[in-house]
Amino acid sequence: MAPPPRSGDAIFANVDRVNAELFTLTYGAIVRQLLTDLEEVDEVNKQLDQMGYNIGIRLIDEFLAKSNVSNCVDFKETAEVIAKVGFKMFLGVTASVTNWDAEGTTCSIILEDNPLVDFVELPDTCQGLYYCNILSGVVRGALEMVSMKTEITWVRDMLRGDDAFELRLKLLKQVPEEYPYKDDE
Repeated sequence: MAPPPRSGDAIFANVDRVNAELFTLTYGAIVRQLLTDLEEVDEVNKQLDQMGYNIGIRLIDEFLAKSNVSNCVDFKETAEVIAKVGFKMFLGVTASVTNWDAEGTTCSIILEDNPLVDFVELPDTCQGLYYCNILSGVVRGALEMVSMKTEITWVRDMLRGDDAFELRLKLLKQVPEEYPYKDDE
């Protein structure tokens, strides 16, 4: 019998962590270097999303191994697990899930605290930058690995003067799992 699922707080307490300031400053240096190399803010947004996607497709394995979370029954449960367990496990923050549409395929994840933005102030030349776009890529990549094709966008951003960070998740399609071998052969 599998052990019961663990809460985000329990996992966070037992996970090896790096210094938060080191993490924040390193991420800031990466974003700054991308701005220097790519020059166009839209290109930096795409690159951050792609970097996050590449992280997400690998991070899901660690998440599933350490959290003991079983298969979620639907997109609503999946979003709750991401908000309550995933964000707590990897960033040390808890998020809330709100603004569901009638079909249960679109929602918002609200982060009231975001360690990536400590010490950050966007200059006027970077107003189109989604500084935390790496997070949307991480969520998109992780969900794709569990057969959910999604579109993730930033709706609100405290670096742009909003009152919270809001990610909008839209389930585009549930991809059926394909097995490489047939049982009857």
